[in-house]
Amino acid sequence: MEKRLEGIRVLVTRPRERAEELCFLLEDEGAHVMHVPLLELVPPEDVRPLLAAAESIQRYAWVAFASPSAVDALMDALREAGTTAMLSAVRLAVVGPRTARAVEGHGLTVAAEAPAGTAESLAEVLRPALRPGDEVLLPAAEEGRRELEDALREQGARVTRVTAYRSRGTALADETRRELEASPPDVALFASPRTAEAFLEEAGREGLGAARLVAIGPTTATALTHLGLAVAAVAERPTSEALVEATIRAIRG
Repeated sequence: MEKRLEGIRVLVTRPRERAEELCFLLEDEGAHVMHVPLLELVPPEDVRPLLAAAESIQRYAWVAFASPSAVDALMDALREAGTTAMLSAVRLAVVGPRTARAVEGHGLTVAAEAPAGTAESLAEVLRPALRPGDEVLLPAAEEGRRELEDALREQGARVTRVTAYRSRGTALADETRRELEASPPDVALFASPRTAEAFLEEAGREGLGAARLVAIGPTTATALTHLGLAVAAVAERPTSEALVEATIRAIRG
């Protein structure tokens, strides 16, 4: 079988918790993966709002997840609160197949999934299912986008957004700097505006060399453009599989 990325050096900047599947798929296509995680996912500084939501989980009609990390964080809080069993009475909505798999991995059922893998499309999916005044819990990244929250509020839902986790910057190792200087990547993948900013802060534009840049979605693509960087391809969905296909398009045109 043809390996469509044979010998291509691909820079992956996703946090370690989110990069395993992507790196495997890239290597399966023959790519040489340089994993440079400049952000790590850590618990919120104040865990009390998350724990309070877990303690009263039965009050919510829906829980909406935008990432696997949010799923794991809420499940940890539910176990600590001793209310895991109560989640069975709550309907669960997800953005994207990776998040759906995270929910199902805990033995739970997904009631609604965004077909386009975006927050906006999940809000549209939920529109006919939401009743006025329904309470929706949204465990999210501290720095996460607000589109889903805003759209649900516009539909009349009462949204409780709690910080489930946050990202913290990590320094670029000297060995990695030397590797980037000696063998710049052919393609660099960015899955969020913050990872792009973190990379430029640590490695500068010279760290990218002449790499073709791939964005996980339009928001990240716009951020890269605002940073003065040209985008070669944008993933059609925010999934590892779509990022691999976008990488292939960036190389082959």
